[in-house]
Amino acid sequence: MGDMSLPTFLTLPDRALKPRSSGISHVIDGGVSVSETQSVLSMSAGHIDIWKFGWGTAYLQPRLTDKVALLAASDVMSCLGGTLLEIAWAQGRAEECLEWAQSVGIAAVEVSHGLVSMSLEDKRKLIRRAGQQFIVLSEVGSKDPSVEVRATEWGTEVEADIEAGARWVVLEGRESGTVGLYNGDGTVREDIVAAIEHAAGIDNVIFEAPRKEQQVWFIRQFGSSVNLGNVSLDGALPLETLRLGLRADTWQSIHQLSPLGV
Repeated sequence: MGDMSLPTFLTLPDRALKPRSSGISHVIDGGVSVSETQSVLSMSAGHIDIWKFGWGTAYLQPRLTDKVALLAASDVMSCLGGTLLEIAWAQGRAEECLEWAQSVGIAAVEVSHGLVSMSLEDKRKLIRRAGQQFIVLSEVGSKDPSVEVRATEWGTEVEADIEAGARWVVLEGRESGTVGLYNGDGTVREDIVAAIEHAAGIDNVIFEAPRKEQQVWFIRQFGSSVNLGNVSLDGALPLETLRLGLRADTWQSIHQLSPLGV
């Protein structure tokens, strides 16, 4: 068996040990198997904080309890995606959904209203209810690209969700990185980011950033300890290299060096 130790000869930014409250890396699982989960964790468990079961995939996955147990053993927080809870709420089955999630050992749930017609007050009630059993991540933003995005409204909603009990607020970007936080070409809506930073700071929010160039923008803007989400499973290790300045895109901003390193 090969040497499992890692080298230590470079000077790198400090990264808080898990469980972290900042510098969160939140990945999305589109339905990988137990063996694939084990493979991802063997390489990247130290760099993953939250593992979200995307959309409604948790509802259809065989051996879900085995996956959840693997995540817990690797100190990775399992999280039910908001779409499934939204659909359950729309069908009057939110309680059953939460009871089922608890029975399989899921640690966190996402409360969103980007899909169904849910009032902000109903969303807050669901945050408070879910908070009785789970760590709650709320989500702000619509999945519909035709919905007008108002930066000040996002700021207000983030504040209210945190007050209702959300541990982190996830800011919608989708897996495409082209809605919500982003323009259609994937560039960051800086007015939204500024409104969020003014309203609630950045420690309690997770910016969905599925694309490398989006991750680079946030790390350059806020540093290694910015919370980033909707990262692909195979993107967790590359994201950590960006956080640590082990990639050309963030080398200078993280280490504050000239291009020649002098």
